[in-house]
Amino acid sequence: MQQALTSMPAKTLKQRLQLVSPVVFVLYVSFSSFMVYTCMYGFRKPFTAASYEGLELWGVSYKTILVIAQVLGYMLSKFYGIRFIGSMKPEKRSVTIIRLIFIAWLSLLLFSLVPYPFNFVFMFINGLPLGMIWGLVFGFVEGRKLTELMGSVLATSFIFASGLAKTVGKWVMLQYHISEWQMPFVAGTVFILPLCISVWLLQQTPPPTDKDVEVRTIRLPMDSRERKQFIKRFGLFLTPVITAYAMLTLLRDFCEDFANELWKETGFQNNAAIFTQTSTIISLTVLAIVGGFFLIKNNYKAFQLAHVTILAGFVLALVTTFLYQSHFINPFVWVLSATSGLYLGYVPYNCLYFERMLAAFKIRGNVGFVMYIADAFGYLGTVFVLLLKEFIKVHYSWVSFFSFLFYATSVIGIVLVLLGTFMASSLHKKFNQLV
Repeated sequence: MQQALTSMPAKTLKQRLQLVSPVVFVLYVSFSSFMVYTCMYGFRKPFTAASYEGLELWGVSYKTILVIAQVLGYMLSKFYGIRFIGSMKPEKRSVTIIRLIFIAWLSLLLFSLVPYPFNFVFMFINGLPLGMIWGLVFGFVEGRKLTELMGSVLATSFIFASGLAKTVGKWVMLQYHISEWQMPFVAGTVFILPLCISVWLLQQTPPPTDKDVEVRTIRLPMDSRERKQFIKRFGLFLTPVITAYAMLTLLRDFCEDFANELWKETGFQNNAAIFTQTSTIISLTVLAIVGGFFLIKNNYKAFQLAHVTILAGFVLALVTTFLYQSHFINPFVWVLSATSGLYLGYVPYNCLYFERMLAAFKIRGNVGFVMYIADAFGYLGTVFVLLLKEFIKVHYSWVSFFSFLFYATSVIGIVLVLLGTFMASSLHKKFNQLV
C-alpha cells in the first residue's frame, strides 16, 4: 500500500489550485495577476518621475515628446491587440508576456545609450509591447464567478503600480544620483526577478470551471466573422461608452505622466513617497467599492450598477475640483479626491463592465477584444490632447490645466454615461424578447 502511494505522481500546483477553497483561489490569482501588472509598470512609468527640464525637440518640451512617443506605441499596440488579444490562445499567454516585457526592457537600455534627441524613438518602441500586457493578464481572470474580486485587484494595480514605479524612479535618482537617461532602465531592472516569478505563478491558474461557464458564459477566441457580428450588434451602444472611457483614459494618462509636475507646483517637489502614498489610498478605496460587485449575482443588474459607479466617479471629480477652486480644500485633498473619482470611473471598465456585459448578453467571446477597442481610441485621444497642449500657445499652470481637464471630462462623461445607461436598458429589452 505504501509503495503504491509513493509511486503516485505528485499533484502539480495547477491541479492543487483546482481543489482549494474559493478564498485561497481568489487570493492566489489576485496576488499573481496584481504582481505581474505592477511589475509591467516598472518598465513603463519610471521615466515620468524625471522632468528633462530645458530640453526641447521641434519646439516641444522633450518630456512631452517622450510621453507622446510612448503613448503612440501603446495606442498602436491597442489597435493591433483588438485582433491579437481577441484571438490569443490561453496556453501562449505567459511566454508572450515575458517576451514582450523583455523587448520593453531592452528598449529602455537603448534609450539610455543613444544620445538626446534621437533616443525618443526607443520610448515609442517601449510602448509597443507593453500595450498587450493587460489583455494577456486579464485572460487568466475573466469568465469566473469571482472575476470582480480578482479583476478589481488587478485593475487597482494601475493606480498602485503607477505610484510605485514613479517612486522607484525618483528614489533611484535621489539616492544613487542616477541620471534621467539611465533611470528608466535601472528602475526596470528592479522589477525583472519579481516579474518572472509572478508570471510563473499566474501560469499555474486553472481554466474556468463548468460552474463558472454556466454563470458567466464560455470565453473563447473570436474570429474575424464573430468580431464583425459583435460590432454590428453593439457598435451604436459602444459609441458613448467608449467615448466616456476614452476621456477617462486621457485624464488618467495626464495624471500619471505629469503628476510630478503637478506635485512640484503644489509644494511636494522633494517628496518621492507622495506618489505611493496617494496611489495606495486610492487603490484601497476603489478596491473596496468595485470588489463588492462579486456579491451581485444578476449579470444585468451588475452591468447597470457599473454605470452608476462610473457616474459617481465623474461627480466626485467634478465636485472636489469645484471645492478646491473655491478654496474649501487644500491641494493634497483635491488631487487625492479628484483622482479617486477618476479611478472610480476608470477601474470598472477594466474589470467588470465588459465582463458583465458579455455575461448579460450571453456573448461567447473574450473581454480583451472589447476592451482593446476602447483602449485604442482612449490613447488616440491622449495623443491628440498632448499635441494640442503643445501647439496652442496658451500660458497656464499645471493646476489650471488639470482643473480644466477634470471639469471638461466630468461634465461630458456624465452625459455619456447617462446615455449609455439608457441604451443598455433598451438593448437588454430587445435581447429578452429574442430569448
